[in-house]
Amino acid sequence: MTSATDWQGTVGRSWAQEWQRTDISFGELTPHLLAAIAAEPGRQIVDLGCGAGELSIAVAAARADAVVTGVDISADLVATASARATAGNVQFVMADATHWRPESGRPDLYVSRHGVMFFPDPPQAFAHLAAVAEPGARMVFSCFRKAAENGWAREIAGLLPPSEPPAPQRFAPGPFAFADPDHVRLCMAGWTDHVFAPVDFAYVAGAGADPVGEAMALFRRIGPAASALRTLPEPQRSEVEERLLALVEAHLEGGRVTFPAAAWVVSASSDHRNG
Repeated sequence: MTSATDWQGTVGRSWAQEWQRTDISFGELTPHLLAAIAAEPGRQIVDLGCGAGELSIAVAAARADAVVTGVDISADLVATASARATAGNVQFVMADATHWRPESGRPDLYVSRHGVMFFPDPPQAFAHLAAVAEPGARMVFSCFRKAAENGWAREIAGLLPPSEPPAPQRFAPGPFAFADPDHVRLCMAGWTDHVFAPVDFAYVAGAGADPVGEAMALFRRIGPAASALRTLPEPQRSEVEERLLALVEAHLEGGRVTFPAAAWVVSASSDHRNG
């Protein structure tokens, strides 16, 4: 389970430092999400959980007449996103999206790439976002489908020592929290007309001159192996590292290390149509 506190600390710092690798890992999903966003109207656009800013920057570049605001709870990620941005119509704000309010201009389009599955109280968060938006605002976001459909998570988890499962929570945050469409509908208070478009893509863990080295660098900092490699005592840590290297090498093909991945691209409308 990954919480807001994690994103404000170690997880956020890791994603900020590894933004080039994480952008590559989502490289085959992002065009599908951008195509879905391009089909929507909107001039006051907010990127929820904007991370290192790739989606915000791309949307701003495609829509010169729009104002794009990226919102993230991690100071490290906001700093990285701000340093990457060059266009005048994109800005980044460090804030908790579950309570954030626009300083000017009510949002008419929310977007997110895997940034909305970590709200501690999703119904409250989505209801709030609907309430501060324009009546009939739209939302488009991506999220992972089930862990079993995502080879990178399933196979890496199989390398790790067994651990106690967390106590069950109705709205537990985490990378696979939005895998079930019925659960997502329950979470999205204040939103209606939900559409779930499945996208199967290659999760690119490593590419370039040393794809195996790139994949190992990514997984040491990001994903299910990262925490274990930081905290396990020897010799367990070395054993996991050896198994991870063998797995990465087995997924090297055509100069890239890739794993099967599965996501939803979700769209919905605010049901606050009368202000």
